[in-house]
Amino acid sequence: MSLPGSRILPNAPMAPAELVEAFAQVVTPHISDNLGRHIGARGLTRYNRSGKLVGTAITVKTRPGDNLLIYKAMSLLQPGHVLVVDGQGDTNNAVIGELVKLYAQQRGCVGFVIDGAIRDVASFDDTPCYARAVVHTGPYKTGPGEVNVPVSIGGMLVNPGDLVVGDEDGLVAFSQADAAEVLRRAAQHAEHEEAVKAEIASGAVRQSWIDKVLDHAGLAP
Repeated sequence: MSLPGSRILPNAPMAPAELVEAFAQVVTPHISDNLGRHIGARGLTRYNRSGKLVGTAITVKTRPGDNLLIYKAMSLLQPGHVLVVDGQGDTNNAVIGELVKLYAQQRGCVGFVIDGAIRDVASFDDTPCYARAVVHTGPYKTGPGEVNVPVSIGGMLVNPGDLVVGDEDGLVAFSQADAAEVLRRAAQHAEHEEAVKAEIASGAVRQSWIDKVLDHAGLAP
């Protein structure tokens, strides 16, 4: 049996298509606001100029600056996967670039989340990609590493099979088991914000959504 640090585990089940399609319409703030306002990746930059990222996590943990186990993960890719790489925040060597991107897309990969560096950044203009940095220096290919284990991405725990949602505001991930409830609460959140927008548009100086917060804090006018 392999010990932690050198494991290659089977893929987790893929998220159902209907869940993926539903979350394509949900913004990340409405998700994170219903996950305690502290769940989500921080410190990563979105390098694609447009497009939404929604898919199922296949995870990789790499030694800093090394992408051998990313190569192994690419052989396990299924359509709808998001390649989620814990590169331990290292920015000295890029662990993916255009060639990995092109091959992974050919296998059905819908996006990339890299807690580490990428290169060939222009090639990601139209491909969902979040990473910590861009650097020209390439990776080593000696390992070790792990595939389909829990990883840490910008302070966010991502498990294999988690749903990953990313947009211009950031990146969140959560269990498929929680997805239906997250979706329900996010829809309620969206309805609430539409009601607030309508109240703002009324031009009234006193606003119920502001008064509610001030009342709770003992600062009512």
